Amino acid sequence: MKWNRALIAGVVGIVASMTPVHADTSGIRGEYLKSLADVEQKAVSLAEATPDKKFAWRPGKGVRSVSEVFMHMAGANFILPSFAGVKAPEGLSPEMEKTVTDKAKVVESLRSSFTHVKQAIENTADADLDRTVKTFLGEMSVRSLYLLAVNHGHEHLGQSIAYARMNGVTPPWTAAEEAEAKKKADEKK
Repeated sequence: MKWNRALIAGVVGIVASMTPVHADTSGIRGEYLKSLADVEQKAVSLAEATPDKKFAWRPGKGVRSVSEVFMHMAGANFILPSFAGVKAPEGLSPEMEKTVTDKAKVVESLRSSFTHVKQAIENTADADLDRTVKTFLGEMSVRSLYLLAVNHGHEHLGQSIAYARMNGVTPPWTAAEEAEAKKKADEKK
């Protein structure tokens, strides 16, 4: 079968358009992405490990519920890059933190939000990292904005871990470590 040059050029063009222009994962960008990948893996696995009925649990009146914490993380991941000029997905609303409570939808929102913030970081030109932008916290560099996104994820991951422990849910990565330690101890017997 002979390949048509136009077809090959079209396929190459499509593949190239799917690859982020600034996907350099070294330096500060790489550190942000590595940290976000860690938060994403832990937050999503923790959300998946939490029983559906616990998504409405909250430690006290006026404090975010389990689902609200996860949706707060998702909302920030969608919104923070918008201060750097990255368009947020259509249909987001401030109420989603309280209205999206179904476990499957929460997990999907969380996953999508991490994809969104990681792509924003990957696609930001190096020169733009030093650009000053206005945010609800005042002016900051885009680099600081993305650091805020990373720190925000870790902050609420910690909150989610505390919530899980209070509800008898062992974080999956801890459960795996405990199972491995038990296996090694049993092998020594």
